[in-house]
Amino acid sequence: MTNPPTRRAEIVSFDSEPLILVNSHDEAVGEMLKADCHQRGGRLHRAFSLFIFNSSNELLVHQRADSKPLWGGFWTNSCCSHPRVGESIEEAIARRSEEELGFTTNMRFVYKFEYTAHFRDIGTEHELCSVFVGQYDGEPRINSEEISDYRWLSAAEVDQILADDQQPTTPWFAMEWQQLKSLGYV
Repeated sequence: MTNPPTRRAEIVSFDSEPLILVNSHDEAVGEMLKADCHQRGGRLHRAFSLFIFNSSNELLVHQRADSKPLWGGFWTNSCCSHPRVGESIEEAIARRSEEELGFTTNMRFVYKFEYTAHFRDIGTEHELCSVFVGQYDGEPRINSEEISDYRWLSAAEVDQILADDQQPTTPWFAMEWQQLKSLGYV
């Protein structure tokens, strides 16, 4: 992809923002700064992932900005982040998709799961992640502070990049994609 459409670079994610700590039943049990949640071993916190398909059933994937502390430069699903304290998952998804992609879309909850993934010796994701799907026809206007590139890919192309060791992908993307396939969303 050459020079993806961008808008003014804007920092929208901060290590100092509090994340919502939860138990395995998604009950809030406290708050902790994002940087502290992602220390080795990780602390279980609330998160979301959004998979956006176009009317040709292609998935919007993006490459995380190199400046991201965990999995910078890796390819991942359309949008993923954390709700802020006092914010619903749906409000958080709308906010983050607008901040990162320049648009919002209707979305549908699919499932929720807990996972832990370690990134080298730098940090850990330990999330209770709600997975949503949405649809959008058009091109995103990416925030270059968050995203360095994007592509619309067919299901076969997504399978190829997930199987290719030369294409680094986030661990949650692979897990969520397989579950979406098993549930018939792909």
